Amino acid sequence: KAGRASPYFFNAGLFHDGESIGELGNFYAHAITKFGIPYDMVFGPAYKGIPLVTTVAISLAHRGRNVNFSFNRKESKQHGERGLLIGAPISGRVLIVDDVISAGTSIRESVEIILSQGATPCGVVIALDRLERGSNKLSAVQEVEQTYKIPVISIANLNDVVDYLRVDIKMERNLLAIEAYRKQYGVSIYADS
Repeated sequence: KAGRASPYFFNAGLFHDGESIGELGNFYAHAITKFGIPYDMVFGPAYKGIPLVTTVAISLAHRGRNVNFSFNRKESKQHGERGLLIGAPISGRVLIVDDVISAGTSIRESVEIILSQGATPCGVVIALDRLERGSNKLSAVQEVEQTYKIPVISIANLNDVVDYLRVDIKMERNLLAIEAYRKQYGVSIYADS
């Protein structure tokens, strides 16, 4: 979505069996619990946010916190379950669950949906912070935090990916491509985190 030719892609769609998506949901639930953002429900933007918000709600329930969840469609449905939204009515403090923030487009759309329902976006939790510049010198994550005055929690970030790639000599080519990309689009203030 950012229009950049990235040498890597975080594909949350590869968490496509019960065990792996369940573990990912546990990682999200752990991060949400650890950072203690007050929230009333969770919201997942279409499309990858849909299974993510579902597994997060299940994982939170297993931890003793049963919360409502909702998600959106990309296009409005005119029959059956009409409209753009599916799940619980959006209300209260809403925590957005997504895979990554690259340009922040999905988060902006989610915030608009939440506000249009009279609710309050209270934070975002993502699997991977790409530590990538947004539209200016700030990272896309920092732009979201600054624009909407909400925290963004990530389970992992690009530094974790780089550390993982450094362990396997066969990954050196991938590592070099990511390092070159990071020099061009990365945010230097995060370089050592």
